[in-house]
Amino acid sequence: MALTHFDTEGHAHMVDVSDKAVTDRIAVAEARVEMTTATLSLVTGGTAKKGDVLGVARLAGIMAAKKASELIPLCHPLPITKVAVELEADPDLPGVRIRATVKTSGQTGVEMEALTAASVAALTVYDMLKAAEKSMRIEGLRVVLKDGGKSGRYEAGA
Repeated sequence: MALTHFDTEGHAHMVDVSDKAVTDRIAVAEARVEMTTATLSLVTGGTAKKGDVLGVARLAGIMAAKKASELIPLCHPLPITKVAVELEADPDLPGVRIRATVKTSGQTGVEMEALTAASVAALTVYDMLKAAEKSMRIEGLRVVLKDGGKSGRYEAGA
């Protein structure tokens, strides 16, 4: 499969999507922030010094999805119709699981917006808790679902 972000001479360029059909598109990305049980208790107990960790991270993820094309050089600006960022404290990790869903009706997909939302939400969790634990790890950033457009549906395995 040829990479579409390079022209015939190997130079990077923005892909021309003007001939593509407008279709409903969705992408879901996930990430997780792994931490100690003690740090997670700051999240679940609402006692983190910077405030509501999950609420702030949710807003940061939503805002980030809307800025993806400003951060990623060859990413198209899109009319996003929905962004949802779900964060869940998971004592089994221990840590926070993040799932970002982005929708549009357009000529190109929203995978980059979903990945940006999940990653910035994870970075925000780290930022809000770094005073308690600098060794937290952001792991597992990936697209788990993409649907719409010419390439159809993709679902990641477990």
